[in-house]
Amino acid sequence: EVSGSTLLELRRTKHLYLRQSAFRERLENWIDSRSEWPVLTTSIARKWLRDGDGLQDRGITRDLDWGIPVRRGDRDWPGMENKVFYVWFDAPIEYIAATAEWTDANNLGDESWERWWRTDLGAEDVYVQFMGKDNVPFHTLSFPVTIMGSGEPWKLVDYIKSFNFLNYDGGQFSTSLKRGIFMDQALEILPADYWRWWLLSHSPEHSDSEFTWDNFVSSVNKDLADVLGNFVRRVTKFCSARFGDEIPRGGEWNDEQIRFARELAGRIEVYGQHMDAIEVRKAAQQLRLIWAGCNEYLQSAAPWATIKTDQERAAADIAICINLIGLLASLSSPFIPGFSSAVANCLRMDSQSWPDDPVSALSNYGPGHRFEVPHVLFKKITDEECRNWQEQFSGVKTSDSD
Repeated sequence: EVSGSTLLELRRTKHLYLRQSAFRERLENWIDSRSEWPVLTTSIARKWLRDGDGLQDRGITRDLDWGIPVRRGDRDWPGMENKVFYVWFDAPIEYIAATAEWTDANNLGDESWERWWRTDLGAEDVYVQFMGKDNVPFHTLSFPVTIMGSGEPWKLVDYIKSFNFLNYDGGQFSTSLKRGIFMDQALEILPADYWRWWLLSHSPEHSDSEFTWDNFVSSVNKDLADVLGNFVRRVTKFCSARFGDEIPRGGEWNDEQIRFARELAGRIEVYGQHMDAIEVRKAAQQLRLIWAGCNEYLQSAAPWATIKTDQERAAADIAICINLIGLLASLSSPFIPGFSSAVANCLRMDSQSWPDDPVSALSNYGPGHRFEVPHVLFKKITDEECRNWQEQFSGVKTSDSD
């Protein structure tokens, strides 16, 4: 019917089904209790529960020559010879099994993994899943039915963060047509941080997003190179040239420095709220505001000018900025961990933990703390590179006249 071919063969076969229909009411009550879940997640689940004839039973076996054989323990299952389980039935059970395998490999014992998964052992609300919207029906309906139907006290997911689709330059990604850029190809071109930043800052949380090369290049050059990377280079190079490769001793903070520290703390609090709420795109936007605020402070303080008349004030400002770099490494780690590691090495940081007190973090490293001026942290992408990549990965022939 799809291909138009009439070469069809009818075969009689037998399969196992997951009795989803028997759990409709229980699923509905559970999903309705998840008021904190994204609307995208719950709306898709409810649509499958209520549209048409409601939730249908689902076939969980296949007639294939590869897969997990259908057996009852170590015995054959009569009528299920040469059958395998449907991968989306048995694969998610590995969420639990993988935890057991990891703890076994590290000699941590049974209870160390069971306490994360079994409600009778006090499993806590820490189970979060991230997925595209096409996987939501399975993880809100089929896999929960598997868990519920087992009769065992296995834990259900606490939060499902779902995303819309990411499209490619006016169309869809296509592996068969080799249209789009994929992970192995992307990492041959640029380090992971470049891709992580664009994907997370443009995550399709509330609607589909579209990857375009022009937008990618603009985001990398402006956000990573001009705002973040430039701040780190300017501060460390100036400090090294005028005070040496260690944090200088400055005077007491003035009103302007205190005001900046408090404003920064407020921005970091908002950033933390977005992170706690798993609002990825909003968190990225707030993080960029923090980067920009650091640049604004440096530009306003202008230590290259004040050093001519007030070296102590310039030293205090540059000491704050060096500590700001360390703070940015900690705050940026969830988005661009490569940058954070590189900066931590240059500043000889002890850790990259979340700052409990952002104000005190601006004096975390005191006078005499040594550092190294990092190499260029983010390379700017040229227009020529952009055109070449667009041609290579989209099949669209570009030219200088375009």
